Amino acid sequence: MNRYHEIVARYVARTPKSQALNARARRVMPGGDTRTGVYYAPYPAFMAQGDGKYLTDIDGNQYLDLLNNFTSLVHGHAHPALLDATRANIARGTAFAAPLLAQVELAETIAARVPSIELLRFCNSGTEATMLALRAARAYTRRGGMIKMIGGYHGSHDFAAATMDAEADRGIAEGIRRDIYFATFNDLDSVEKIFQAHAGEIAGILVEPIPNAGGLPLPRENYLAGLRALADKHKALLIFDEVITLRLSEGGYQQIANVTPDLTALGKIIGGGFPVGAFGGKRDIMRMFDPRAKNRILHSGTFNGNNATMAAGLASLRLLDQSAIARINALGQALAQGFDDAFQEAGLVGKTTSYGSLLQTHWQRGEIANMQAVARGHQRAQDLPYLLHLELANRGIFCAARGEFNTSTVLNQADVNHAVMIFSETLHYLKPYIAETNPELLVK
Repeated sequence: MNRYHEIVARYVARTPKSQALNARARRVMPGGDTRTGVYYAPYPAFMAQGDGKYLTDIDGNQYLDLLNNFTSLVHGHAHPALLDATRANIARGTAFAAPLLAQVELAETIAARVPSIELLRFCNSGTEATMLALRAARAYTRRGGMIKMIGGYHGSHDFAAATMDAEADRGIAEGIRRDIYFATFNDLDSVEKIFQAHAGEIAGILVEPIPNAGGLPLPRENYLAGLRALADKHKALLIFDEVITLRLSEGGYQQIANVTPDLTALGKIIGGGFPVGAFGGKRDIMRMFDPRAKNRILHSGTFNGNNATMAAGLASLRLLDQSAIARINALGQALAQGFDDAFQEAGLVGKTTSYGSLLQTHWQRGEIANMQAVARGHQRAQDLPYLLHLELANRGIFCAARGEFNTSTVLNQADVNHAVMIFSETLHYLKPYIAETNPELLVK
């Protein structure tokens, strides 16, 4: 039995209850779950409990959680301060068909932190946030076209989910696809060419300052400022998706880069572990959502700004001040450096891309400038990302199947050291398999 089959067999032996529950779940849910992003073969482990930095699955296996529900749980699981704030609020009712004080308090907190936000509105997910930001851009500019980056992820609505592959975009209306133009991340020329070819048609540029689901290629110097200049030149809006990158500083990555977009989409950490989204920006743009406006944009939602989310979100941001952010950023960079050192010590081609508390592993070397480069490296690595993920799970480390990791405020340096040790052991365990299947990844 080679390493591949050993890893899978050990995973199956550790998770019999998850295997049985997955079979049951598939009878009522396609694939046995309701989130494509959490699936991995042969089946994902079903989690029973989260407590601080740890997850426990239904078979009793415990994991150090370095994924934190894809970055949304910046304070780990079931943080007492967030639970206390939520209990106090929902004891008075969960949601009303009326505005709430907690909405005002959370909106004031966000507006005070994020440079681009003068007015904002709440919704229930990052998907809704980017969808409504795009709607605002189209209404404000009276144009239909939108530029997005190849491989960029902005949620599951049609504008966000559309790709350059029409065959892969089953269910997305062709009329919507005609208004989407694809540029390459870190390539200003590709954006300029679209503007030139479609003068007067482009409403805005949608970009994640550091594309997290896209593998964390870092923006080159002046790239984001260049997008700002191109948007201004062509009278289009610049939209930042900071659903994830808000955690990198109190004011998000726009504060770090000193580039202020016209609109910003938020989510994840501003809900304190509950479903949340928000979008906001310049007063003149956001005033279109004022119900008193003559040509208003209608926007509602049964659970927008609900009591539980607003209370938990406010508690989350109060805990996540700049000193807390600096601490998790330092832990993230230590984890990334440890992984890079482990690749080198094992004699394997591999590296991380990282910024602050966010990092991702890659089986390649050199600059990773865009999402196409990430995808090419992943494809060349064949089974290795999958096997690395599954073996880390076998050894008690929980991350994303694509090699995504992040740090939370409940972690400490000992946790980072432990994760690096397990990562290093896993690379050495995989090395004989790599020598057989991917010998080009052995450092000569």
